[in-house]
Amino acid sequence: MQKEKIAIIIDSCTDVPKEYIDKYNMYVLPLTINYKDKSYLDGVNITADEVYENLKTEVPKTSLPSGEIIEKTFKKIIEAGYEKIIAVTVSSGLSGTNNIVNIMAKEFPSIETYVVDSKNISLGAGLTAITAGELIEKNYSFEEIKDKLIQVVKNTKIFFCVETLEYLKKGGRIGLVTCAVGTLLELKPIISCNEDGIYYTVTKCIGRKNSIKKTIEMAEKYAKSFSCCKISIGNGHAYEEAANMAKKMKEELRNIKYLIESSISPALGVHTGPGLIGIVVQELID
Repeated sequence: MQKEKIAIIIDSCTDVPKEYIDKYNMYVLPLTINYKDKSYLDGVNITADEVYENLKTEVPKTSLPSGEIIEKTFKKIIEAGYEKIIAVTVSSGLSGTNNIVNIMAKEFPSIETYVVDSKNISLGAGLTAITAGELIEKNYSFEEIKDKLIQVVKNTKIFFCVETLEYLKKGGRIGLVTCAVGTLLELKPIISCNEDGIYYTVTKCIGRKNSIKKTIEMAEKYAKSFSCCKISIGNGHAYEEAANMAKKMKEELRNIKYLIESSISPALGVHTGPGLIGIVVQELID
C-alpha cells in the first residue's frame, strides 16, 4: 500500500513523453509562446513543427507558466486528495519557472511541496521527473524521494548540438556558450549544463556530422562512469539523426536500463531552432 499520496508537477519544457505523463499522472504547466498577434500554450495548441515553420517570418517570445494556471493546478491536486507534491522544473539558471512555482507553492500551505531545480533542460529535467514517478510507485516516502532526487540531479548530464546558435543568442539563452564560432569552418559547439544549470561549451567540432559523433562519444564516456543508467535522446526536427544516435548508443553500451526518445517542446524549439539533437545520461538509483 502506498505510504503517501504524492503528486508530480512538471513544466512543459521537461519534455516528458505522454506515456510517462499518463503513467504517473503528472500535472503539466505549459509555458506560453507569444507572437505579435497571438499567444499559444506550449504543446497544447501549437506544435514544434509549427514553431519551426513560423521562424521563417517571426521569432516569438516565450513566457513562464501563468500564475492562473499554476493556481488551478495546485487546487486540482488538492481536490484530488493528494497529500504532498514534487514539482520538477527545468534549470533555474535558464528559466524563471522554478522560481514562480516556488512562490506559488507558498500560497498553498495546506500541502507540502518540494520544488526540484533539475539544473538541466528538456529530458535532462524530464528523466528526473520520471525517476520521481518510479520512486513514488515503489512506495518510497516523501522524505526518501527528496533525498534521492538530490543525488539524481547531481548525476544527470546532457550533451547536445544545434544547427545554429542564432536562436539561442536571440532568445538570450546562450549562457556561457561563445557566439564567436567560425562559420566558414562550420565550427559547432557541444553544449551541456554546468553545476549552476547554465549552458556552456564542452568542446567544438567542425561540421554537423562530427559534432553528432562527438556528442555520442561524450555521452558514452559519462554513461560508463555508472554501473547502470538511463538514456534519453531528444531532437528538434532531426528524427533520422536521433534514431541513428539511439541505435549507436544501444550497440555501444551494455549498462542501459532503458532509453527514451522524444521531440523537444515547441517552447524549447523557439530558442534552439530546428536541428537540435542531444543525449541525456542519468545514473540509475534504487
